[in-house]
Amino acid sequence: MKSITIKIGDGLYNELEKSMNPCYTTKTEFIREAIRDKIKEKEELIKKLYDLKGSLKGKAKMTEKEAGEIAIKDIARRLNISLD
Repeated sequence: MKSITIKIGDGLYNELEKSMNPCYTTKTEFIREAIRDKIKEKEELIKKLYDLKGSLKGKAKMTEKEAGEIAIKDIARRLNISLD
């Protein structure tokens, strides 16, 4: 098992404390699950990207490139990623 060190601000630390419930005996367990959840969410959004790209292809004489760009922007918006 690998070890990492992170630093977080007081606000995020307080949110972490509030979010923990009796299911988690340590912050490490909580953070591991949060990371797993985030990875799974990204994988699901990438799958939706491909599905969305496929569903947009051919509509209103849209090119595959245009459909892909729309899908990428939608996924980026959902992940709060700036493409600028």
